[in-house]
Amino acid sequence: MPARVSLVLVEDNHVFRETLELLLEYHDDIEVVGSVANGADAAELCRRMQPDVVLVDYRMPVMNGADATRAVLAASPRSRVICLTAAVSNAEVDRLLEAGAVACITKDENLDRILTAIRDAAALPA
Repeated sequence: MPARVSLVLVEDNHVFRETLELLLEYHDDIEVVGSVANGADAAELCRRMQPDVVLVDYRMPVMNGADATRAVLAASPRSRVICLTAAVSNAEVDRLLEAGAVACITKDENLDRILTAIRDAAALPA
């Protein structure tokens, strides 16, 4: 795992995105290098930033989480994608994993679980 995990947030709910960004910034081993509201913008941001981990919502405008995962990984193949969503069906989880996501967790998880998922994803071999 890198000494400091670079992270991009992809979340259309502005308040949730900003709150999560603030909470993550309290952890010295995580650096939020960018945040955007949709998958198309995420792909461009990830192309420039090449983050270690990308947290992607499933239900967003422009493209869903599975399509956003594909776009992000096409732009930044070494990144690891985690879906962080309010609710997701088994079929949607399957689509996410097929698209290349390494995990899918829900927004009602506690922050420690989200941090563990980020750190675990960053530790995966490229």
